[in-house]
Amino acid sequence: MRQFFISLFASVIGFFVALLLLFMLMIALIAAVASSASSKKPLGKSVVLTLDLRRPMLDHSTGASLFGSQKGSLVQTVRALHAAKEDTKVKGVLIRANGWGMSPEQAEEIRLAIRDFKTSGKFVIAQAQGFEGTTLSGYMAVAPADEIWMQDTTGFALAGQRTEVEFLGGVFKKFDAKPEFIQFYEYKNAANTYTQDHMTPPHRESLTSLLQSIFDSSVANITEDRKLDKDRFLKFLDAAPHSAEQAKAQGFIDKFGYWVDAKDYARKKAGKDAEFLDISDYDIREGKGPVIAFIGGQGDIVPGGSEDGGNPFSSKVSMGSDTLSNALITASKDKNVKAILFRVNSPGGSASASDQIWDAVRKAKKSGKPVVVSMGQYAASGGYYVSAPADKIIAMPTTITGSIGVVGGVINIRGTAAKVGYNVEAVNIGGDFSSAYSAFEPWNQATREAMRASMEDIYVDFTSRVAEGRKMPIEEVRKIARGRVWTGVQAKENGLVDEIGGFMKALEETKKLAKIDKDTKVRLKRFPPERSQWEQLELMLSASAQASQNLQQLKALSESPEYQAFLKAQATLKDNGKVRLKAELPVLK
Repeated sequence: MRQFFISLFASVIGFFVALLLLFMLMIALIAAVASSASSKKPLGKSVVLTLDLRRPMLDHSTGASLFGSQKGSLVQTVRALHAAKEDTKVKGVLIRANGWGMSPEQAEEIRLAIRDFKTSGKFVIAQAQGFEGTTLSGYMAVAPADEIWMQDTTGFALAGQRTEVEFLGGVFKKFDAKPEFIQFYEYKNAANTYTQDHMTPPHRESLTSLLQSIFDSSVANITEDRKLDKDRFLKFLDAAPHSAEQAKAQGFIDKFGYWVDAKDYARKKAGKDAEFLDISDYDIREGKGPVIAFIGGQGDIVPGGSEDGGNPFSSKVSMGSDTLSNALITASKDKNVKAILFRVNSPGGSASASDQIWDAVRKAKKSGKPVVVSMGQYAASGGYYVSAPADKIIAMPTTITGSIGVVGGVINIRGTAAKVGYNVEAVNIGGDFSSAYSAFEPWNQATREAMRASMEDIYVDFTSRVAEGRKMPIEEVRKIARGRVWTGVQAKENGLVDEIGGFMKALEETKKLAKIDKDTKVRLKRFPPERSQWEQLELMLSASAQASQNLQQLKALSESPEYQAFLKAQATLKDNGKVRLKAELPVLK
């Protein structure tokens, strides 16, 4: 009887999956036909671009979705604002501010793009329901606006930067679990969450320095844009929170009003027939001039192919070593490509995958094509590894980079399992190191030394590649490495990056290295090309077929004697045994 109901359940689920697929297929076909049959609606005589900063934003675009719409991205927004400043039909920009905060680097990029747009003389209006988050980034993004509006019933809580780090060392001790980690070196603090019950002095030193640098950049940007006295602004932050009236009285807010009021106001400024257009739908006209390859990598660095969030069943993005290395090699062999602009937005990941991408960057340079790296929110650990060989590295002041180090290990849960009567025994054939990644076999001295030697080799390779790419003495590299993270400002001071600036600055430097006149318009050609709607449909059907196959295996899986043991151990063992070039990044609050 139990087997009958399991089979029935799988059949019912499969039936509904099939219906859903049929429905999505019909919609996708209609969207694809409509998309190919008609071009984008032409702009009216008067347009106001709208930008909603409350929506999550990828670093760079993954292309149009299966149903025709394109997700907003930071790079697309920056490029759109740059193009729109010369578009006579675009009269201004209306922004919905993020009142709870956003990535400091994204806020800085948006800020620079607004300042660039304003050189055209066109207006920028920002409206917020309130600035109720304590971090400075949401306000910094819109500080250059001509007018900042806010609802008068909300608060203004800007105070500073804060991050919180959780420590599980005490928890593991109570449950007799033993973390076994090796880190190169004391600032490579990703393992501290598992091995410690408090911050070590190097951990606190690194985080304090990082947050102070981000805070200083934010304060400098806001006071410059709003023409405020720095000391007065710092006193204002110390006295947080403030009412809307207090914020307006001290010059942080220009007008009170709701979104609909700001929208009516913007329409009047642009003309009564003005239309509103979401900035993600603004058509950036590519030039017909020299070609620059654009290659983007975001998310964890993993072996194999990239995930770009385009799968209807997953919004995950990752930086696949096969995808990125193939793109770099293909671009380097394209006779029309004058240079490569490589956008990196990654905290790192797999050491071997990072090395594969590093090699492709080096080969692209050897082909004679200049390579410029533009760093996004972060380009740390493996994200810095892949950037090191570039001809030039450009980072924002609050980009989080560096973390030149390596960490790896396991959490041994034999003692934890014993508390509930769960036991695992093994048969070992061959060398003792075959048990190194087991969660049920404690490391002996030989295993620990072998693991340390293996990871030291990776650290030596990492620092040597940085020294080679940055043309720095190895001793100097190892002084500033040791796993420590830096902001873009700090990284420029210690030689890890060349220039401070955003995507448009990186494009300018790429043109310079390619010997293209700064006023010449170029065409950015994406490698690999964005997926067409038909390719996305194929991906969806492929994923769905796999899902259906998995459903057919549900009965066998549920009857497996290993199933309950897997459930108990899966969460703990997920990342065990991996040697990682990945930075532990602070979450700002």
